[in-house]
Amino acid sequence: MQNHYTIRKGSLNDLAELQRLFVETITTVCTANYDEQQIKVWASSVDNKKRWHEVMTKQFVIVAQYGNKITGFATLDNGNYLDFLYVHKDHQRQGVAQLLLDTIEAEAKRLNQNIIRSDISKTAKPFFERNGFKTLKEQTNVRQGIEIINYKMTKQL
Repeated sequence: MQNHYTIRKGSLNDLAELQRLFVETITTVCTANYDEQQIKVWASSVDNKKRWHEVMTKQFVIVAQYGNKITGFATLDNGNYLDFLYVHKDHQRQGVAQLLLDTIEAEAKRLNQNIIRSDISKTAKPFFERNGFKTLKEQTNVRQGIEIINYKMTKQL
């Protein structure tokens, strides 16, 4: 099925759709690993307009599309930090995350990076482990008084 997906560079025109995808993915796909309060706090980071604008204007942003619909997106900051990788709730387990990750890794290599790093959710950790990422440590982030666990992970390119 992944043959039907296309990857392109993202732009500010995609921002609203990416934010909607971000929230929908967290509030549906991540519920097996995080409780209601954690999901609410995590998804509320969509309201940080300055952060999102900086992501879209300063990072390498790619989107996956199926027809005219954005089905996922990923961003690379400073050539070696995978900041976002989210796949639409209706396009899980169809190769979209792999296409996005492969494209991000190719960009990091093009920039002569030999390692890629990221902070990975409990939900996404198995996917990243299958792709050669190693866990450096478990992290407890406190946002709005709520603890959210994720993992600092890296991969040699």
